[in-house]
Amino acid sequence: MSMTTHRPYLVRALNEWILDNNCTPYILVNAFEKNVEVPQGYVKDGQIVLNISPVAVQGLVISNQGIEFNGRFGGIPTHVYVPTAAVLGIYAKENGQGMIFDRDEPMPEPQGPSPAPAMVDAGGAAAKTDKIKRSKPSLRVVK
Repeated sequence: MSMTTHRPYLVRALNEWILDNNCTPYILVNAFEKNVEVPQGYVKDGQIVLNISPVAVQGLVISNQGIEFNGRFGGIPTHVYVPTAAVLGIYAKENGQGMIFDRDEPMPEPQGPSPAPAMVDAGGAAAKTDKIKRSKPSLRVVK
């Protein structure tokens, strides 16, 4: 029996868990996936990291089809839409705990060289990505 993807359910659950633990939820997005609407000026290596905390965005909706919200990038109001298939992971900014998803399909090659995914905070400014370059979010077994 074929089932729908579990990704949106996990994103919703992890987002709630991260917020309940007073942390900041970030999503890692494949910016080259079809129908992704993100400010391209913040895309690095075909990826962008977005802060989806309630203080950073307005009108956040995490549906089975995708994640949608309004945010500011460089002070410019912007509508963002990320289809479920484009969500590569969700994790807490403060400690990296969360989940990185398997890619369903290989990502297209980036158009130009870039050092790392851009991170966008509540004010819309790109944050430092040095930590992302060195390590991925870690997961551990909780009993």
